[in-house]
Amino acid sequence: MTEVKPRLKHRGAEVIAAADACDAARSLTKLRLQSADIPLLPLKTCDRPATCRCKYRHFDDRRAGSRRENEEALVPAAHQGAERRRRSGKRESDWK
Repeated sequence: MTEVKPRLKHRGAEVIAAADACDAARSLTKLRLQSADIPLLPLKTCDRPATCRCKYRHFDDRRAGSRRENEEALVPAAHQGAERRRRSGKRESDWK
């Protein structure tokens, strides 16, 4: 029985422009897109479609880095000042 690989939700790819690539292919380098959004090669605007040697580089995740690179900035520091609240709770019994 063959093993079924799970479909990855954010699979992506980028175009690797060949050394003699057209300007359209060069404009797509280092641009990660979801696999469904990657244009077919040779590109429609390629001026050398018969000799195009551009290719794709596939990624399991189209995102280049962590989404939470600086997670510490999202968590506020604990309050260090004096307590300014007059009441300690929300119930009337807490006020007495």
